[in-house]
Amino acid sequence: MQTEKKLAITVFSFPPDKGNVGTAAYLNVFSSIFSVLKELERDGYNVEGLPETSEALIEDILHDKEAQFSSPNLNIAYKMGVREYQSLTSYATALEENWGKPPGNLNSDGENLLVYGKQYGNVFIGVQPTFGYEGDPMRLLFSKSASPHHGFAAYYSFVEKIFKADAVLHFGTHGSLEFMPGKQVGMSDACFPDSLIGNIPNVYYYAANNPSEATIAKRRSYANTISYLTPPAENAGLYKGLKQLSELISSYQSLKDTGRGPQIVSSIISTARQCNLDKDVELPEEGEEISAKERDLVVGKVYSKIMEIESRLLPCGLHVIGEPPSAMEAVATLVNIAALDRPEDEISSLPSILAETVGRNIEDVYRGSDKGILKDVELLRKITEASRGAVSAFVQKTTNKKGQVVDVADKLSSILGFGINEPWVDYLASTKFYQADRDKLRTLFRFLGDCLKLIVADNELGSLKQALEGKYVEPGPGGDPIRNPKVLPTGKNIHALDPQSIPTTAAMQSAKVVVDRLIERQKADNGGKYPETVALVLWGTDNIKTYGESLAQVLWMIGVMPVADTFGRVNRVELVSLEELGRPRIDVVVNCSGVFRDLFINQMNLLDRAVKMVAELDEPADQNFVRKHALEQAEALGVDIREAATRIFSNASGSYSSNINLAVENSSWNDEKQLQDMYLSRKSFAFDCDAPGAGMAEKRKVFEMALSTAEATFQNLDSSEISLTDVSHYFDSDPTNLVQNLRKDKKKPNAYIADTTTANAQVRTLSETVRLDARTKLLNPKWYEGMMSTGYEGVREIEKRLTNTVGWSATSGQVDNWVYEEANSTFIQDEEMLNKLMSTNPNSFRKMVQTFLEANGRGYWETSQDNIEKLKQLYSEVEDKIEGIDR
Repeated sequence: MQTEKKLAITVFSFPPDKGNVGTAAYLNVFSSIFSVLKELERDGYNVEGLPETSEALIEDILHDKEAQFSSPNLNIAYKMGVREYQSLTSYATALEENWGKPPGNLNSDGENLLVYGKQYGNVFIGVQPTFGYEGDPMRLLFSKSASPHHGFAAYYSFVEKIFKADAVLHFGTHGSLEFMPGKQVGMSDACFPDSLIGNIPNVYYYAANNPSEATIAKRRSYANTISYLTPPAENAGLYKGLKQLSELISSYQSLKDTGRGPQIVSSIISTARQCNLDKDVELPEEGEEISAKERDLVVGKVYSKIMEIESRLLPCGLHVIGEPPSAMEAVATLVNIAALDRPEDEISSLPSILAETVGRNIEDVYRGSDKGILKDVELLRKITEASRGAVSAFVQKTTNKKGQVVDVADKLSSILGFGINEPWVDYLASTKFYQADRDKLRTLFRFLGDCLKLIVADNELGSLKQALEGKYVEPGPGGDPIRNPKVLPTGKNIHALDPQSIPTTAAMQSAKVVVDRLIERQKADNGGKYPETVALVLWGTDNIKTYGESLAQVLWMIGVMPVADTFGRVNRVELVSLEELGRPRIDVVVNCSGVFRDLFINQMNLLDRAVKMVAELDEPADQNFVRKHALEQAEALGVDIREAATRIFSNASGSYSSNINLAVENSSWNDEKQLQDMYLSRKSFAFDCDAPGAGMAEKRKVFEMALSTAEATFQNLDSSEISLTDVSHYFDSDPTNLVQNLRKDKKKPNAYIADTTTANAQVRTLSETVRLDARTKLLNPKWYEGMMSTGYEGVREIEKRLTNTVGWSATSGQVDNWVYEEANSTFIQDEEMLNKLMSTNPNSFRKMVQTFLEANGRGYWETSQDNIEKLKQLYSEVEDKIEGIDR
């Protein structure tokens, strides 16, 4: 009976701070829990005493919401004495090696272990303890991760044996249970995730775009995942000076041949300088005479940059479980789904259909626009506008007055029947694209109609109820809904892909384009020389979403092609001759994330075999940098060439991340050298294809020598939802400053980021990407106001972006001073904003003030003494407020 069932909902808190309770990617956690509990109540579950609103729920669990005043602690649900803990927790003694005798000082009052949370009838909402070593720089340096602490174990003992849960619901992406030490797969009773979860069925709400970590949750904590949607995407738009620039450019286009042309161009140049675009576009000096042709080029380049910012996609706000987007909110997502060619389904992209109408190939338009050719930038803008207009017209026709999608099938068949003029044709009739190919458009819009139905479907609550009744939850792939609409509708049990099937032929094609652009860019920035070594990162999720694009990039750098057998499994490679390659083979240092290591061990084997094969080729050293370096390293280390050609590294088995992210988030580091030591100590475990089954072996010397030859560092961005400052993973694995320190000449390597989030793939420098990110997220009113509207959680999201920006300063030094300066004037100088942040979530606001002061103290931000004084004063004000002195 539902009335008897007991459910333990578990929320997370990263980094441990009262302002962070209920952290999860893209999710408004407390509003979602509230809507889930309301639904369960309707189904007969006992949720006695549940408050009236989600704000009141936060108050209950956080004891006066982050104890805005007075109480510094979370609500204590249970105090567990040491004896009781030891009798309930059979593996308690195994934790003593790392943490000493219980109760220890985490989640304890010195005598008892404390379980934080609140019970409503048969539902317990609890806060999962954290790793426990975030604030300890010494422990962060260990190459193997520590076991869970006593408080962590006590939490799960309470849930299973005292509260006696029938199921646990982990709420959102992601907690730390499944990342505890133990085997990578096939848990035994000696593995901590297995001991912790015990016999409780584990249901886990998980972001649909993160199949790799979802796979870890399934393998290591036996979870039944249920996917949830990321918030609807919107275009970043323009604001302040960027908006003025776009107005100046349109007046230039109508007046450029009159005498006012030069005058408008000089306003464009000075406004671009004020917006700090001079780092991204070479601007002529003020007062310099320039010809009409050069004027067009300067305007074209600024225009192209502005359009790049304007059309950048961002998820706005946070998702609430059980509230699918309205149809109009889905427009930006549909426009982006429509921007990709899908040859396997014989669907042409909307931009390419429109470009054909005016006799152009869309790829050429992209190239021209990237170069800043004014007429191409303008054409691309018209194509983008027409795409948005046509899709909006289509969506409007399939929605009712409330903006909900009504029975799409009926509406569509009447539209696609011949009775009515199709809405997209109507719209395009008044543009220059009125002759667009109707058949191609019809095929595309039929596909978009199917996608629209899936985006607005609501199955996240339904699937949860099925799981809680012990019924089957339908599986589905995880990934990016824009690349792969089969991810929709959400509410599915997430799976990844057959790890042996990647990289696919299509991924190899995309990879060649990116690698060629990367090498072109590196040559242009380095006097025409090829990079000898590139240090890069492989992520689990990215390779699932793109079917192995970044894996394929590594293969193409060293000049080999993957070969699939008759079953489509890729388990060998063949050489591409130097003639066909047309350039030297480039050496690589590959840092695989711990998740990639767990999911793609066969591919690590493939990469290692490929690199060693290339090192043994009889080719001249100036044409094969892998061999050149391996010979030098073999001699220096006194090993054979195969061992010297070790290039595929990750963490020790059962450990994840370099811990730089934990150190930065918790400010628990002294100097950059300490961060670099963490990286070397945790990431220097090599895969060796000559020792099958041996696991990862520490080879720090080879790792350091290989990194010291790197001339470029490189990472990929593959979907619009996650960018450099949204998560801490990217800077956690960035070796830019480390390489500089290891190099004999102490030269900083060029740092590049490939962006394949749109049909027009780009390779930008790291600093260009950080600027683009700051302009579209942290400093963009559309983004931060969207976050503020979600309240308590929104303040934390803003603080997180600022902290991650400091992370980039620490690992790469590629953040411009103006980014901090503008952030300070947006959030601190603006009194109204300041008070809103402080009253909505004082703890996260305190962390934000602390982060500004830290950025200044560590030399990443130079600013006026007044600004620093104001921040120090604010810090003590908010401290007092939290401690409850001004009640």
